[in-house]
Amino acid sequence: MTEPETTNPPRIGVSSCLLGEKVRYNGGHTRNDFMLNTLGRWVEWVMVCPEVEIGLGIPRESLRLVGKLDAPRMVGIKSGDDHTETMNEWSGPRIEALRQQELDGYIFKKGSPSCGLFRVKVYGKNNFPMAKGRGLFAHALTQAMPLLPVEEEGRLNDAQLRENFIERIFAHRRWRQLLAEPTLGGLMDFQADFKMTLMAHSPSGQRDLGRMVAEGHDRPLDQLMDEYGRKLMEVLSRIAGPKSHTNVLQHLMGFLKSALDRGDKAELVDIIHEYRLGRLPLIVPITLLKHHFRRHETPDWLSRQVYLNPYPSELMLRNQI
Repeated sequence: MTEPETTNPPRIGVSSCLLGEKVRYNGGHTRNDFMLNTLGRWVEWVMVCPEVEIGLGIPRESLRLVGKLDAPRMVGIKSGDDHTETMNEWSGPRIEALRQQELDGYIFKKGSPSCGLFRVKVYGKNNFPMAKGRGLFAHALTQAMPLLPVEEEGRLNDAQLRENFIERIFAHRRWRQLLAEPTLGGLMDFQADFKMTLMAHSPSGQRDLGRMVAEGHDRPLDQLMDEYGRKLMEVLSRIAGPKSHTNVLQHLMGFLKSALDRGDKAELVDIIHEYRLGRLPLIVPITLLKHHFRRHETPDWLSRQVYLNPYPSELMLRNQI
């Protein structure tokens, strides 16, 4: 089975405080042990602290977002000093520098007026907080790099969201490598290798992407690659649950139909069923399928399925879902 490449690890942007850097407003940090001790073994970090990089000190006055949800201002809580324009002017060149570093993902600090990705408080009329905002830098980066997989550190505590995000990181790296030398043949191979992965996230999305590639001879390659990339990351962002995974597992089992004896077949059927009921994690049927694929002759394209090895197994993400 094809293993993820480890010599060229994904490069991930990250709020510096999450890696233990003492850059918070109070001089502290919010070290995330999973990111440092587990994920950090397989990725290269690119640390960013917007508030420090625009010249604010450590420690510093707490900031918050005020005004309109779609165009908030970032101001000091006590002084009222407005840092919005400074942040916005800094963000453009900083994001361009990050683009040149070829990121494959970004993890933001939850709730931050500069880096918060979801539900950041914006204080409107009568000082009433609306938890529907987005930090200024997070907003600028996601607008400039819409295909980049992004998450907040707090949401990585959810096993499904964590697995989905890291799967997208490694898929983005594979996609970026194809874009370095794009060809229609390379895109066809990419689509074939991701067939089961895409099916797990969205059968209709998988068909749409397949049709897009099949009709690719009639379109300019750069236009095709742009549209495919956008659709690819949109499909992968959909959470693959037990029902859709079961569909893929049964589909994969179909390639062993004539190779397995009655006992092995019954065991595999039972384990897939137990997974769907939530009694076993996804890693169990996946491991058993890979065992049978090694023992029996199967189509070459099956051994290249990214679904079977989407990221380093040492991350143990499928042990939790």
